[in-house]
Amino acid sequence: MGKAACRCFWGLSLSLSLCFIHSISTSHVYIVYLGHVIRNQDPFLTSKNHVRLLSNVFQSNEEANEAMVYSYKHVFSGFAATLSESQASILANTRGVISVFESKLLHLHTTRSWDFMGLDLDYSQGTPLQLTHGEDVIVGVLDTGIWPESASFREEPEMGPIPKYWKGECVAGENFNPKKACNKKLIGAKYYLTGFQRRFGRINKTANPEYISPRDYLGHGTHTASTAAGTRSRGAGMFGFANGTARGGAPRARLAVYKVCWNRDFAGTCTEEDVLAGFDEALRDGVGVVSASFGKAPPLREFFGSSADIGSFHAMQMGVSVVFSAGNGGPQPGMVGNVNPWSICVAASDIDRSFPTKILLDDGSFFVGQGLITNHISGTLARARTYFFGGICNSENWTNKSAAGKILICFSTDGDVSSEDAEFAAARRANASALIFVQPLTLPVAAVSIIPVVRIDIVQGSKLYLLPNFTKAQILPSETAFKRSPAPAVADFSSRGPSSISPDFLKPDISAPGVNILAAWSPNVPPSVFSSDHRSVNWNFETGTSMSCPHVSGVVALLKSAHPRWSPAAIRSALMTTAYNKDINGDGILVQGSTKSSDPFDIGAGHINPIGAFDPGLVYDMTTRDYILFLCNRGYSEDQIQNMVICPLTTPARCPDRLEPDSSINYPSITVSNLECTKTVKRTIRNVGPAKTAVYFVSVVSPNGVEIAVWPKILIFSPIKEELTYFVTLKPVKVARGRYEFGSITWSDGFHQVRSPMVVQVNTRGDGNYYEEGSSTTPY
Repeated sequence: MGKAACRCFWGLSLSLSLCFIHSISTSHVYIVYLGHVIRNQDPFLTSKNHVRLLSNVFQSNEEANEAMVYSYKHVFSGFAATLSESQASILANTRGVISVFESKLLHLHTTRSWDFMGLDLDYSQGTPLQLTHGEDVIVGVLDTGIWPESASFREEPEMGPIPKYWKGECVAGENFNPKKACNKKLIGAKYYLTGFQRRFGRINKTANPEYISPRDYLGHGTHTASTAAGTRSRGAGMFGFANGTARGGAPRARLAVYKVCWNRDFAGTCTEEDVLAGFDEALRDGVGVVSASFGKAPPLREFFGSSADIGSFHAMQMGVSVVFSAGNGGPQPGMVGNVNPWSICVAASDIDRSFPTKILLDDGSFFVGQGLITNHISGTLARARTYFFGGICNSENWTNKSAAGKILICFSTDGDVSSEDAEFAAARRANASALIFVQPLTLPVAAVSIIPVVRIDIVQGSKLYLLPNFTKAQILPSETAFKRSPAPAVADFSSRGPSSISPDFLKPDISAPGVNILAAWSPNVPPSVFSSDHRSVNWNFETGTSMSCPHVSGVVALLKSAHPRWSPAAIRSALMTTAYNKDINGDGILVQGSTKSSDPFDIGAGHINPIGAFDPGLVYDMTTRDYILFLCNRGYSEDQIQNMVICPLTTPARCPDRLEPDSSINYPSITVSNLECTKTVKRTIRNVGPAKTAVYFVSVVSPNGVEIAVWPKILIFSPIKEELTYFVTLKPVKVARGRYEFGSITWSDGFHQVRSPMVVQVNTRGDGNYYEEGSSTTPY
């Protein structure tokens, strides 16, 4: 072959004659993506080539250097620069450039949960699973930084030395001394601010007291890092609630934080160029898992027009699992973000812990809501209409009447008011003693606030509303209770499928705890969202898919430690095929805010089952080659794909003469987004169970109106046949347009239950004729 070394190259032609274009006032930051870096090329040379390419649309190298924001030079090749639209257009049409896209803003998707998931600290059966795995895995958290003094980031007892393959470091900065902040647990801490300041100007410390360092000003990054890999910490709790030992999913794993999101108006904002810089260095440094609790809601862009998709694609090729949050755009369908097929997308659900709070009347009758009430409160019940025009509890509708001594009753259905709106209006405007916030059935969940607030369902709230105005009432301190309500239930806010740009892949993939999660917090940040809150806490309850994401990241770290040869796809498969779809009572998992059971668009394959994922029996694996087929389907050329893969000589970047549909790509779920006729898809599955010889039988739950035939119906694995293929034929037997139906295929050897959800949208003609689609893989 000539040279033994694999020759990977980007194939850029810098000899093009491009006209010089001056930057104009409408310039924006664009990201220019060029593919994988040339193997073993000096990063300095890669950056020099970036400047040379960029200078083709400027009059000099000096102007090009001034426009440059980042040069991505370690794992993937590209750069971020301030460009006009015409300059971006010229670069986009340059040979060797895969994509050019305007950088957008990404937003954050903002203890007991591990016991609920089966990962308890019970030593009766030996050392708990969480403490036997993970020490050799480094979890990289891309977020708002870290509060290193938190008990969550102390070294676990008897931690070994930092892995030798680690190339990262702790970077000094404002109020962040690496010698004091970092240890054998927190082994890396960096920050990326260039993109944020290029967009919003230099941080004004008077208006924005952010730390120009890896230190966390917002608390969000501290919380997610603690959830993923925090050390065991006794005495955790908040205001007397949820007391116990807090820990992350992989307490013995190492942590490396990459601060890519910054405070802007007390919310976390991340620029895509900063995010991509974090990915580039995290992968170079040696992380084994990336946890990223941020994203963008639809409309979504093409996959390589997104920093998250580019970073995670290269991570996948390096064997690094990337876990994203699904977003907080629920419950409307189709709002899920982070939908690329090479990462894990996580929905949010609750756990079996609740905080029941009694509202007691003088006649002895009582109502029960959810709250975090620490003191006994006495007052008189008052309808919102007395203090707010139309009963709409927000600041704009306040009548200027004081509600001192009153317990206000506000309905979320009056004017579509959020709890935060009502809390602010009641606390700051009307000066009420407490708030009873009435919500639809199954929706009330306790939350931290600046005013005592009890969230109650609409049935009880209506009864309270019908009582005479100014009825005397008491609110008793809240309790911490377990197993009093169905759990898990899908969070109302959790973003739902289907994927808006790749509907033949089920997203989200899986659900995990994301409601009222207790984890470490930055003590300089108030526990509530209100700027007038001046309390300081070391632990805080947070809710969002931002919280469910690191739960999965922690479990992935454990799985990588237990199965170091598993690919990111195999790990995702183990999580998905072992997920469960029943609550603690054996009923279907409910959806908050409704009385219906969840479907795969709510929770993907189901709720995460960490113990089951350690021994899934079978896995659906995928390699870069599988994703190349997907990229071919998306219209990428062979030249573009060749530039994206690490080594095109071992992974040929060729598109087949006849493209296979996305539904036949070896994903652990089966999704057919447009079933007009009989269709056959295939799957290949590998035995990873302890027995090399195993026999699996299939069982099918057919989607309504679809006949399912699986061939063969029995899979016989042996030491020489670890991997087998089966076919699934779907035949529509009803007239329907645009309706999704759900089912499943489960392979079982009597011990393992390897379940794949099925999602099918039937689109048949009304004449009753269902024809067969030609397919070379039809087994009949």
